[in-house]
Amino acid sequence: MSRTLIADLPFDERPRERLALHGATSLSDSELVAILLGSGVRGRSAIELARDLLADGLGALARREWTGGKKSHGVGPAKAARIAAALEIGRRLTTQVDRTSDPVRSPDAIAPSLIARYAHHVQERLGAIFLDSKNRIIREREIYVGTLNSTTVSTRDVLRYALDDHAATVIIFHNHPSGDPSPSAEDLMFTRKMVEAGKLLGVEVADHLILGANRFVSLRQRGAM
Repeated sequence: MSRTLIADLPFDERPRERLALHGATSLSDSELVAILLGSGVRGRSAIELARDLLADGLGALARREWTGGKKSHGVGPAKAARIAAALEIGRRLTTQVDRTSDPVRSPDAIAPSLIARYAHHVQERLGAIFLDSKNRIIREREIYVGTLNSTTVSTRDVLRYALDDHAATVIIFHNHPSGDPSPSAEDLMFTRKMVEAGKLLGVEVADHLILGANRFVSLRQRGAM
C-alpha cells in the first residue's frame, strides 16, 4: 500500500498551504489534525495518522486523555501535547464566549459551554452554576469527580458553596461518560434530594443538566423536578 506523503501532493492540496490560501474552514477534520501533528510517524504520514486518530470522530478524539508525557495512541509526547493544548483552547474559548452578565433564561444558553468542557471526560464530573437573584452567573464550580459510572455527592456540600457565594439559585450539571444523557434513577433521586434540601436553606435548585455527546437533558424541561 502506497503512503500519502504530503510532500508529494500538489502545492495547493497540502493542508498548511490550503490553510494559508483559503482559511481554516476549507480544511477537513483530518487536515486540521494533520497540521497540529506537524509530521507523521514511521510508516505513516501526518494525514494518515490524523485519519487513524479520527476513526471514531472528533468527539472521540476530544474524549481521549492526551496528557502524561508519554506515547499515546501512536502519538509521541510532543504531538499529544499539541493536540491537548488545541482542545483546551477550544474549550476555554467556548467558556469565554458564553460568559456574559445577561440573566440565564434557558439551559440552552449555558449547555453548549458545559458540553464543550465536560462531555469528553471519561469519569463523571459534577458541578454547579450559582446565580444571583437576577439569574446572573456568580460562579461556576466543579465539585466532584467520580468513578467511571457514578459520582458520590453530598447535597450539603453543593449547598454550602451556594451559601458561600450568596447565591439565590443553583443549576446542577454532570456528564455521562457514555455519551447518553438520559437520566438514571440515581440522577432523579439525587435531584429530588437537592430540591428539598435547597428549600430548607432558601436556595432554589432551578435545573439539573445531564451532559452527553453533543446533547444534553434538562430535568426541568423533562418535568422531573
